[in-house]
Amino acid sequence: MTQHPLTRTLRAALAASLLAVGAAGPALAQSQALPGKGIKVQPLQSSIAEEAFQTVLVSRALTKLGYDVQPIREVEYPTAHVAIANGDATFMANHWDPLHADFYKNAGGDAKLSRTGQYSPGAAQGYLIDKKTADQYKITSIDQLARPEIAKLFDTNGDGRADLTGCNPGWGCEAVIEHHLDAYKLRGNVTHVQGSYAALMADTITRFRQGKPILYYTWTPFWVSGVLRPGQEVTWLQVPFSSLPGEQKGLDTKLPNGQNYGFVMNTQRIVANKAFAEANPAAARLFEVMRLPVGDINAQNLRMRDGQNKPQDVERHTDAWIKAHQKTFDGWIAQALAAARK
Repeated sequence: MTQHPLTRTLRAALAASLLAVGAAGPALAQSQALPGKGIKVQPLQSSIAEEAFQTVLVSRALTKLGYDVQPIREVEYPTAHVAIANGDATFMANHWDPLHADFYKNAGGDAKLSRTGQYSPGAAQGYLIDKKTADQYKITSIDQLARPEIAKLFDTNGDGRADLTGCNPGWGCEAVIEHHLDAYKLRGNVTHVQGSYAALMADTITRFRQGKPILYYTWTPFWVSGVLRPGQEVTWLQVPFSSLPGEQKGLDTKLPNGQNYGFVMNTQRIVANKAFAEANPAAARLFEVMRLPVGDINAQNLRMRDGQNKPQDVERHTDAWIKAHQKTFDGWIAQALAAARK
């Protein structure tokens, strides 16, 4: 029987459409299987530009899971914890535990927030001075600044007091420094200089290069310790005993090697809205399993310090890290997808 030309056309069209559906099937199924499909995620970070790398890496992984990740919003730590707890934002990749314990508690704690993983352990903080002055005057401990003749070495404005390049209000470290000034009886001899940390450290590094004594607070991972290297250009100062404020009260800051820098070794953790984490097991599992070595953060931060500090630079650094650690990254995604299927 001869087919009508229109019938042949319809059959050909139907066959073509079935082929198209068949080819699209796996991609369509994969798209439908992504647990984050249609769900918006709002990341937050502080004004510390060097925290963008950690945040973008988490955002990249969430995007891979299908989440609609919004541009990062910049909010200081206390406000960020409250915003995440209230559901106005989804996560922050730079919660310092235990430094931010008071922020966490004040925002509602475990009832409203989730922080199950250990994103980047081994973050150190403390006070440092230039090695030349440390060796010349045998300065090893912060409480030696209680002696006026020692404090005067670090005077930058002629008032006879040591000027300590300190910590921005709202970061958490400023509360510890203020507590230490009283605990170690330094209040009369040391001025806690606050402002823009980046600008203050630029001045501090300039003074160092002019051969002048320097006294400052810093943390790792951060680029400062790549320029002023502990054990080479500078040296850590110890504290006479452990003493911390607020939720950290009673914690021992002495390290296993016997050194005591006055701050507990911190773990950078991903803190998320608890309701979001409970409703999104894939994201919750991702937050739990992601790991980023301190050394990798230091290296990326140093590139930012050397001029590669635009958002597109950080995205390029992140993509390069993923490519270099593709198996690790894919492992995170696989574990997150498995959690969504349970």
